[in-house]
Amino acid sequence: MIGTWRWNFGFGAAGGLLTLLFSMNGNTFAVSCMRAGYAFAAFFLAAFLFRAILKLALTPQPSIPVSRTAAPAGQSGQGQNFEAVTPDETEALHDLLKSDPKGSAVPQADKESNGFQPLNPPKLVSTQNKEPEELAKAIRHMTGG
Repeated sequence: MIGTWRWNFGFGAAGGLLTLLFSMNGNTFAVSCMRAGYAFAAFFLAAFLFRAILKLALTPQPSIPVSRTAAPAGQSGQGQNFEAVTPDETEALHDLLKSDPKGSAVPQADKESNGFQPLNPPKLVSTQNKEPEELAKAIRHMTGG
């Protein structure tokens, strides 16, 4: 752990003293001392946990040494090294993006005649020249009333 138990004691004493000072206003001295003791214990344990977590965070993790030398006699070198290199497949990806799902390249002229039709929604009717009774009837129909 980082530091010694003195850090825990100092942190606990500071927390207990602050609790004693703030609780003296509305409590008796005995109750304030009891609460200060509880605060000391809580702050002491909190400092202990903080130091333990800090040690775990700051301790370097042991790394596994990888040797590039040949395996000793009688042992195969299989499973000793890890090579994290992937092959360059950018050209294959570009070819895949240029082709259709069947695998053949799609000419530019065929892209226009593949059956795509733009959506033509119906035109909305203007309400400027409608009778007020027809508009009220339409609103009642839409609101379910």
